[in-house]
Amino acid sequence: MTKTELRKKYKALRNNLSENQVDHLSLSIANQLLKLPVWEFSFYHIFLSIEEQKEVDTDYILNILSGKDKHIIISKSNFKTGEMTHFLLTDNTLIKKNKYNIPEPVDGIPIASDKIEVVFIPLLAFDTHGNRVGYGKGFYDCFLANCKPHTIKIGLSFFEAENEVLDVFKSDIPLDYCVTAKKIYSF
Repeated sequence: MTKTELRKKYKALRNNLSENQVDHLSLSIANQLLKLPVWEFSFYHIFLSIEEQKEVDTDYILNILSGKDKHIIISKSNFKTGEMTHFLLTDNTLIKKNKYNIPEPVDGIPIASDKIEVVFIPLLAFDTHGNRVGYGKGFYDCFLANCKPHTIKIGLSFFEAENEVLDVFKSDIPLDYCVTAKKIYSF
């Protein structure tokens, strides 16, 4: 399927999930993450979930990262430039939803992309080769291109892998892992 077809399919599937299902699946995904060999690093980038889009609830992962005393990095999106700026999440970080309902830091301590060692990535779909399908704005491709090549990229999905995303571009950066409630995919 093409990215456009996959976006349509998975937005509909996600939209049909109940709040209870989103919560249960999100907890299962967080528990699966604990099995990955990625916990010896210091700087972890995570997205703050868009509730209205029924994204994986990252609160459980935030609790894991906090409990392991990791540096948690969150981003603010610039829709004019297609870039994200990254900030250290602290007790004093003020979070506000933008016009797209994306929870973002108002300001804070900036962190360069090349400091980030592990990135948890939101997506709509992915395939068995580690190709991911997001909302199509390219924010994560731009961000990941500025990370070090060995930065670990982990997708989070409520659904299992598709066989193939047909229209993958050279600029698309594949995942190292994708974690669902049932399985860990390694690429």
